[in-house]
Amino acid sequence: MATTNTVVTKEGFAEIKSAKLSTLGFFMALPPVLVIIFFVGVPIFIAFIFSIGYTSGPNRVISIIGQDIYTKNSWWGTADAYLAAFRDPRFIPDFTLTMVVTFVSTFVVLLMAMGMGLYQRIQGGKVASILSMLSLVPLFVPVVIAAYAVAQFYNGVGFMRTFMSQFGIEFPIITATQNAIIIGTIWTSLPFAILMITSGLQSVPNALIETAQDAGASFMRIVRTILIPLAFVPIVIAGTFTAIGIMGSFTVPVFLGPNQPAMLGVEISNFFTAYNRPQQSIVMAFIIFTAASGIAVLYIWANIRSAKQSGRI
Repeated sequence: MATTNTVVTKEGFAEIKSAKLSTLGFFMALPPVLVIIFFVGVPIFIAFIFSIGYTSGPNRVISIIGQDIYTKNSWWGTADAYLAAFRDPRFIPDFTLTMVVTFVSTFVVLLMAMGMGLYQRIQGGKVASILSMLSLVPLFVPVVIAAYAVAQFYNGVGFMRTFMSQFGIEFPIITATQNAIIIGTIWTSLPFAILMITSGLQSVPNALIETAQDAGASFMRIVRTILIPLAFVPIVIAGTFTAIGIMGSFTVPVFLGPNQPAMLGVEISNFFTAYNRPQQSIVMAFIIFTAASGIAVLYIWANIRSAKQSGRI
């Protein structure tokens, strides 16, 4: 009987210790959660209710100062500000440009990062290491410096036109065009994608690749059936983070893009400051947020798929 009491006491002590550790972990995780709630979540909520016409309370001052403010006409608010944004002749071209730049830049970034990662994984050697090191240089260059450098490189008196003119070739002026934004976003987004995809490909066991080679599998078959499936999650992470970053970018489009149409990151700033239409700028922000959330769904799906395959859920 005494032995039984001792065992129960030990089990109870273990439970108390576990509860204390859980409580300690909760309070350690609480500060960053509270920071996110009060400094991110609350402002987002206030901005959202302003976009649907709640102009009182914390939105009162900006409602008085701003132009073309739509006030709620029912208990839930109004969608007039969203309808006005879609009726604006500038919005659809801006949104289209943002989506095109995001898709093209993300596709090229993933293609180049996959090429670099596969070359380093399969070939290896000193050349692959040097190329990989050089590809990471933009990671240490501030975006504003990179955007300004690209602008100076491709403008009317830049290096490319000056160099090509020596051979009688008139190189086109790329700055203030969609192509310039794509070049700039690729240059600034590539290092992160290379880091993610290369690390994912490096984690694939050599035994699987060697077994496939011994079985007579071609290089493309190894890539398609072994490397890409096993590095799928890092590839998706690189793609989603790149797309979301490009979609909301400001510095590169403002330095390299045209005045109209402009990417939404630039247009939101224009509507808020130059046009004094804060409600419309917030509406555009939530529209681009919705589009980015759609991309984030792919990231969540990839993680759930990976967890199911590994037996964690």
